[in-house]
Formats: sequence, structure tokens, C-alpha cells
Amino acid sequence: MTLFYIAIGGGLGAVCRFLLTEYINSNFSNLLSIGTLSVNIIGCFILGCVAGYFFSKSSPMYFFFVIGFLGSFTTMSAFSIQALELFNTNTFNGIAYVILTFSLTIVATYIGLMVFSK
Repeated sequence: MTLFYIAIGGGLGAVCRFLLTEYINSNFSNLLSIGTLSVNIIGCFILGCVAGYFFSKSSPMYFFFVIGFLGSFTTMSAFSIQALELFNTNTFNGIAYVILTFSLTIVATYIGLMVFSK
């Protein structure tokens, strides 16, 4: 049953990542791959909230949200390729994107943990 929760969550997370990234990129500047940056920040915040609330790693909701949904919603693979593309076109934007992604996602995860930790 655990694999079922992970699979369903993973499928939903991937679709949500795609839709939200496309929406953000089509409505805002794509200068810093803001869609993927936003998804990673949002996903890390939600990860902190869910991990703080579902402190038991054996909970079905933990498998669904943390491993499945958020595991496919946030993506370092998209981050990596977009960072390299930015470095190739504008080194400053590439550096800014890497620094913003790492710092803001870590801060968002921390805030989520603090808000929902028991």
C-alpha cells in the first residue's frame, strides 16, 4: 500500500509542478526561471509543514505528501539544467538563481517546520 501512496502522490506532484511552473513563467518574467524557483520554494515550505505535522515517517500521509507529491513537485533536475542555461547566457543571472534557490528553499523549509512542529 505504501507504494500506492507514493505513486499517486508522485503523479499528482509532477502534474502540479508542470502546471504551476507553466502558469508562473507565462505570467511573470522568465529571467531567472522564476517558475521553477517558485515551485521549489513553495514545495520546500509545504515539505516543512507536512514533515513537522506528520512526524511519523510511517504515516500513509507522509508517504503520499513527502515522498510522493513533494518528491516530484520540487525538482533539482529542472533547477540544474536551468542554472546551466543561465550560466551560459548570463553568468550573473546564473549565480543569482543558484544563490536564491538554495537560500530561499532552505529558509522556506525551516519556516514550515517551525510553524507546524509539535
